Amino acid sequence: MIRSTHAGRAVAVAGALVLALTACSGGSDGGGEETTGSGGGSGEPLHIGTLLPVTGSLAQLGPPEIAGVDLAVAEINEAGGLFGADVEVTHTDSSDANNASVSTASAQELISAGVSVVVGAASSSVTLNVIDDITGAGVVQISPANTATNLSGYSDFYFRTAPPDSVQGDVLGNLIVSDGASNVGILVFNDSYGTSLRDVVSGVVTDAGGTIVYGAEGQEFDPAEQNFSTIVGDAIASAPDAIAILAFTDQTPLIVRELVAQGWDMSKTYFVDGNLQNFGTEGETGFPAGTLEGAQGTLPGAFPSEEFQERMLEVDPDLTEYSYGPESYDATILAALAALKGGASDGETIQANLAAVSGVDGGEECTGWEECAQLVEDGEDIAYQAVSGVGPFNDANDPSSAFIGIYQFGGDNTYTFSRSEEGEVPQD
Repeated sequence: MIRSTHAGRAVAVAGALVLALTACSGGSDGGGEETTGSGGGSGEPLHIGTLLPVTGSLAQLGPPEIAGVDLAVAEINEAGGLFGADVEVTHTDSSDANNASVSTASAQELISAGVSVVVGAASSSVTLNVIDDITGAGVVQISPANTATNLSGYSDFYFRTAPPDSVQGDVLGNLIVSDGASNVGILVFNDSYGTSLRDVVSGVVTDAGGTIVYGAEGQEFDPAEQNFSTIVGDAIASAPDAIAILAFTDQTPLIVRELVAQGWDMSKTYFVDGNLQNFGTEGETGFPAGTLEGAQGTLPGAFPSEEFQERMLEVDPDLTEYSYGPESYDATILAALAALKGGASDGETIQANLAAVSGVDGGEECTGWEECAQLVEDGEDIAYQAVSGVGPFNDANDPSSAFIGIYQFGGDNTYTFSRSEEGEVPQD
């Protein structure tokens, strides 16, 4: 059973919401030694919070991410829970960077509720808005979707199960180059996610002898932009032979319609995780059949198996996409395993044991909660095999390796999996 609470946006938390759960408030510098235990500790029940997009420009990512967390919690609780009690989860809305007050309020609500771990945010800009509050309270933050490179090593209490843009950007840049493009236009919004990814793609293209003809530094657009006639016109006038759209779903349908109106060949267009979605042929985000045929996109993470998709659908039968669902599941399982290994559910214990259970020092490979938890209880070192395909955490608390999926749109403006590329995450 999932014991969950869907919390609202208000900061004020009534007494009834202050659960009988304790989490060490700790300090944000906690970091150092792995806490080893037999896995048989008598810690308090584990309380996980989520800070994921229910509203805003990344709302399409919310359902699969929330389902991934709920699936992991259900799996743990069906196996008897942790420390003799069910794991509890409180869901809150992160919205987006244009509605920063939502994530601020949600973060404070989760801290007040005594969570030990926050899974989220999806947006790197949202995380930058709340990370100091969360990690400063001794709460572990694990993002299933942050990719901005400036978050690598930001805090001892900040981890992510999605790779930084250095991996997706490398795959995207090489995809564009391998498709024969040498003059590349980039439509990028002025957001830490967009500019970080743009910089990596630009480096790959120029290193291969190509040129960024539009979208260099100073040519970003405002995230609140609604009229793309001039922006698209300037990009097309630069004579690109490929265009990458680095934006979220609020702007992307408007950009696509303008590109089509100005005669751009949409088969030479590339999408990324922030705007890769099944647009279809109907509704506000739909386009006429054939509009996106041949266009491609990239998405961090191994393509989820049919079995895992079916398990997610059992949690949320309305799911139509699975983006970052596996990463959210992995974040939750890893947090619980770290608590089990350390024998307590407070943030400091979880932080001290996350790298170990991810397999940074080797150990017995295992999948899922039951198999891994049994090994931990038996005193074994483990190497959790992530559903998302990421490698163990590195010294910056990033995955040491990750897969990037490449997808292609068909005539119905929906995408299908093409192939995956695995990349190592570089460290300074």
